[in-house]
Amino acid sequence: MSDWREAREALRAYALGLPEAWEDFPWGDCVVKVRKKVFLFLGIPEPTEKWTPGFTVKLPVSGGHALSVPGAEPAGYGLGKAGWVRVPFMTDELPETDLLLDWVEESYRAVAPKTLVALLDETGGTPR
Repeated sequence: MSDWREAREALRAYALGLPEAWEDFPWGDCVVKVRKKVFLFLGIPEPTEKWTPGFTVKLPVSGGHALSVPGAEPAGYGLGKAGWVRVPFMTDELPETDLLLDWVEESYRAVAPKTLVALLDETGGTPR
């Protein structure tokens, strides 16, 4: 996707369409939660000197693939040890949006209660 803002909004919209997902702004950052657990960190909406646009998701299966994106890294604050990966939006080699949405869904499945994952499976997932 050519514009990182479009990619960010696509991830946000998709995440909010998952069962019981909702948006929150702890620390001034945009996150999407399922019940009380974060499954997508989107950060602040505009870049600063200290922050570049990106997203963070928990990827117990696809983490290695996500880390192959230029600039991707294990998430800070010790989250990387638990499979969280931060992927920058501002790279010429950002994967296609469908793959990014797959990563959002994987993160959701990793943190959501089993009953909500089953509901997602029953409904055939969220339309793209």
